[in-house]
Amino acid sequence: MENFRWPQMSEDELTAFLGHGGTGVISFSTSRDDPPYATPVSYGFNADVKHFHFRLALPPGSEKESLVAQPVSFVTHNQTDEGWRSVVATGSLEDLTNEPHESSAVQERWGVDIPLVDIFEEPPTDVAFRQFRLVPDELTGRKQISDAE
Repeated sequence: MENFRWPQMSEDELTAFLGHGGTGVISFSTSRDDPPYATPVSYGFNADVKHFHFRLALPPGSEKESLVAQPVSFVTHNQTDEGWRSVVATGSLEDLTNEPHESSAVQERWGVDIPLVDIFEEPPTDVAFRQFRLVPDELTGRKQISDAE
């Protein structure tokens, strides 16, 4: 195990991998006795400032609604032409849902395209979503080592 390596993606590789958005898994912290609450999500990414944007359905009284103020980790991964890539971002979500339209956070959100993935029993146009931004405290990317490396 002493030759085991975790090659990090460069800033350019990380930005290229994240693109403008895609899908991943967001996990909310819970109590010490419970596992994190994890759920698949689609995301938008602002490469200029390295911020993630999410559109989350939070039904009143749901477990996710009670955890949204907790620290989160977000993970996305994919097989690329260069091999496997993964990115982990950690931090806290900012709720942009009721922010004024002229705020810089909402203006940034409008410049991001979040893929709409239909995973609900109702049409997505009938689901109430809230808008969130993650300004990561930590953002790391790892990549598969090619045979040439």
